Amino acid sequence: MAKKKQLVITDPRAIRALAHPARQVVIDELFNGKVLTATECAELAGLTPSAMSYHLRALEKWGIIERADESADGRERPWKAPAASLVISSQSSSAGRLASQAMLRTTMEAVADQFVEMDADDPWDDVSSMSRSRLWLTHAEAEQFNQELLGLVDRFKKNRTVSSHPAGAREITSLVAVVPTGDPPEGS
Repeated sequence: MAKKKQLVITDPRAIRALAHPARQVVIDELFNGKVLTATECAELAGLTPSAMSYHLRALEKWGIIERADESADGRERPWKAPAASLVISSQSSSAGRLASQAMLRTTMEAVADQFVEMDADDPWDDVSSMSRSRLWLTHAEAEQFNQELLGLVDRFKKNRTVSSHPAGAREITSLVAVVPTGDPPEGS
C-alpha cells in the first residue's frame, strides 16, 4: 500500500505530543524514510529503550507513527511514519495555539543547534543560510506566498529519503515560517 503524502495534525493534544525533543528526533528520522526499532530510536534520542517505548506509544496513540512489519528475527517490531511529510495545523483554539508554540520552540532550538554545531571548515558552509524578511502582503498574497514556499520544498524533496537519494546528496534542514505580525487590518 502506498504511503499517503501528508499527515496533517490539528488536535492540540497530538501537537503537544510532538513537542518533546526526544520525540522530535525520532519523528525526523521516521519521516525521512527510516524504519527503526525502539532500541534504535532510544540510541538516537539518548534514552533507555523502555523510556523510548513510552514515547513511541504516545506518538502511535495520535497516529503520528505506526508499527512497521516485524523485523527478521521477530523479537522487536520496528516503527515507521504513516506519511511522507507531517504538517502541523492548529491555531484556531487557545489550546491549539499553546501546543503549536511548544512544538515551535523545540523545533527552532533544534535548528539553531544545527547552525552552532556545523564545523567552521565544512565544505558545504556556503549553502548554509538564514533569512528573515518583512513583507507587506494582503491575506490572499500571504496564502499564495505560503503555498509557493511549501511547493518549492516539495519540488526539491523529490521523494528522496535517507535510504533513497543520489550519490553526493546531503541532508539539508529547512525551516519555513510565515507569521503575520501586528494587528490585522480593519475589515479582515
